[in-house]
Parts: sequence; C-alpha cells; structure tokens
Amino acid sequence: MSETLKPGLTLTRRIDVDRDRTISFMGDECRVYATPLMLYDVEFACRDLVKEHLEPGKDTVGTRVELDHVGATLLGMWVEITVTLAKVDGNAVTFDFTVRDAVEEVARGRHNRFIVGVEKTAQRLKAKAAKASGG
Repeated sequence: MSETLKPGLTLTRRIDVDRDRTISFMGDECRVYATPLMLYDVEFACRDLVKEHLEPGKDTVGTRVELDHVGATLLGMWVEITVTLAKVDGNAVTFDFTVRDAVEEVARGRHNRFIVGVEKTAQRLKAKAAKASGG
C-alpha cells in the first residue's frame, strides 16, 4: 500500500442533479435527489480518492455505510460531495462525508471500504458464479 494513503486526504466533487438522479414521489415538479443515487455518488468519490494511492491491480469495495439524508436537493440543482479519509487500518479504510447543495447540507455520514486485489476478487466471484449455476 502507498505511503501516501493517510487520514486527512480529501476530495470534493460537484455533481449536477439531473433527472436520472431523482425520484418523483412528490410529482414531477418536486423531483429530488434520490438517496440510493446519492450513496452511489458518495461511494465513487471515496473509491476515486483512494484509487490514486493504490498500486496497479488493487481497488476497493464498499463494506458499510451510515448516511443521514437531512435535506432535499431539487432537480437541476448541484451538490458538492466532500469525502475525507478518516482512518486506515490495514486494508480497511473509513471515510467521513458531507453532501451540500447551494442552500444547505443535505447529507452526512461515514463509509467503509476494503482494499482488494482485482484479480483475486474476480477469481472468487467467478467461482461463486460457477457454484450458483451448479457447475
């Protein structure tokens, strides 16, 4: 693992909340950023922050999420997702994150990921697929 992978690293990403990132429970005129898609965006920000500090053939997988969705962001607005590496414990990494739009904080939480070897993980998944299909 890279010596540069240390707590305190941070990444901020701005995302436009387009129609594909929203839900319409309150009707089309009140479409808002959907929690599952927000989580998707947070996970990728965390992954991207760590990935630049890993050697080739390594990546991360998500293992745990705590997310408080505390505000609504409307279709057409933007959000800034800020992720900060809070802890490195062997191959386990923990992030704190916030999501803000132009008006308010809309989410905060913590996300855990685990550093894996891509090839080894692919072999394990292929073996599981073969077992699931009876082969």
